Amino acid sequence: MAVTERDAAVAVETVFRIESARIIAAVARIVRDVGIAEELAQDALVAALEQWPRDGVPDNPGAWLTATAKRRAIDLVRRREVYARKLAEVGRAVEDVPPPEPVEPDDIDDDLLRLIFTACHPVLSAPARIALTLRLLGGLTTPEIARAFLVPEATVAQRIVRAKRTLAKAGVPFEVPYGEDRAQRLSSVLEVVYLVFNEGYSATAGDDLLRPQLCEEALRLARVLAALVPGEPEAHGLAALLEFQASRTAARTGADGRPVLLAEQNRDRWDGLLVRRGFDALRRAGTGPYSVQAAIAACHAKARRYEDTDWAMIAALYGRLLALTPSPVVALNRAVAVSMAQGPAAALELVDALAAEPALREYHLLPSVRGDLLLRLGRAAEARAEFARAAELTRNERERELLRERAASAGGAAAPAEGGASG
Repeated sequence: MAVTERDAAVAVETVFRIESARIIAAVARIVRDVGIAEELAQDALVAALEQWPRDGVPDNPGAWLTATAKRRAIDLVRRREVYARKLAEVGRAVEDVPPPEPVEPDDIDDDLLRLIFTACHPVLSAPARIALTLRLLGGLTTPEIARAFLVPEATVAQRIVRAKRTLAKAGVPFEVPYGEDRAQRLSSVLEVVYLVFNEGYSATAGDDLLRPQLCEEALRLARVLAALVPGEPEAHGLAALLEFQASRTAARTGADGRPVLLAEQNRDRWDGLLVRRGFDALRRAGTGPYSVQAAIAACHAKARRYEDTDWAMIAALYGRLLALTPSPVVALNRAVAVSMAQGPAAALELVDALAAEPALREYHLLPSVRGDLLLRLGRAAEARAEFARAAELTRNERERELLRERAASAGGAAAPAEGGASG
């Protein structure tokens, strides 16, 4: 049944946002070029916008988009082969195609994993690897990636364009590497999976706090990576962290989609299986940044009630994390833990010391945390102004609603420190 152009456009946008990574990965396996794969996926998107208003939205729209993109990829490959044969016929040398390599015992047939490792090739700079993979795998827009890194949008756009050109020029194979090559790329791959999960766990922009599809895909990939490199402690640390964080998903929003602060969450809704998986992975983790963050998440998982949380331990762990990965965002998180362990006055000094950090100038959680501390210190008018400023800075509509409510009720009882976001 035909649908309106507007309905079709909404359906296409929704499906493509969910399925784009799989479509690009499936096509890249055929054309061996992530830039061309992304273009072909976009071509399929345009085809859907043209056909779905006339023919109706298919029963399996994701499969339709994938099939359309793959058909175009196969046509492109065939045209290349025909051209190569014509060159050979007129005496031009055509490079022989090497025989397929033997399958390695630890090979994993996972196109998305191939896509990550390809985009994380060392021929690219670390920022370019991460920006490109977040774009391809997470389906994040340029503004969302810029927000995650606290850098200008133009910088991110340039990184992505240059990264695709560099991969194509270098002829990087579309594969999961082995041995030393795999080890060299692993840290970038882990970081990308971590950032994709974070975007799903607390969306940078939009009407919803959560993007569950991103969380699920990142968690799946973290488990695959832990199995792929069982001797790498940080792979297990990342898996443990994501298991713990994902366990809270059902409790982080109310029935109306509004954020629920960590202090107010019904812990009976936390997923016990994921918590147990988190502790299992944590036992194989090490002392790196993901492992330390997993240990912090484990402190929350151990506490049956919010009041039972070992904030002194969490503050100490954040101190260790800050030493491993110096960052104003980590310092801000440590300040929240200090506020719970030592009181809001001690934490306010730490937060005020971060006010001049350029990276936090447009970061909504800085005024949100400061507003919470001021509220707990009885400085309601100042707290109200900070919550209002935080509401202006965030691009997530659900967080904006919550922060505006906190600003309006700042003269009431103080809520436990959460920085204005759910945990």
